Amino acid sequence: MVGEVRAEQFSHGADIGVRGIGPTMAAAFEGAALALTSSVTDLDTVTAACEVEMNCEAPIPGLLLFDWLNRLIYEMALRRMVFGRFEVDIEGGKLHGHAWGEPVDPRRHAPAVEPKGATLTELKVEQQGDGTWIAQCIIDV
Repeated sequence: MVGEVRAEQFSHGADIGVRGIGPTMAAAFEGAALALTSSVTDLDTVTAACEVEMNCEAPIPGLLLFDWLNRLIYEMALRRMVFGRFEVDIEGGKLHGHAWGEPVDPRRHAPAVEPKGATLTELKVEQQGDGTWIAQCIIDV
């Protein structure tokens, strides 16, 4: 359905594929970020207590997604946080994003994996025939 943002994981050996689907490229990037978090913990356990602002820049959409997801992974590790809400604006090759989350509580969040980084494997950012956008790649865990 056009207009609906979705987040999915897909199988890829020992790693995890994340995919965002949305009515715009920015919404698909938000969905990919949600899929990243859902590989770590149940999204319903994450509260939007703290906001982190991020900027990325890349010459093509695929590399912009790669940079966005790696920046999220970096911020999660640095701040020992998990994020459950995202807002992304993309203009040209520049992304301005916000992530809301909270410090990891091992008892409540029960982290399943620790993402190490986004990879170029199965990297894809494209608009589908029905107008929806897909943003995906494999995450090394």
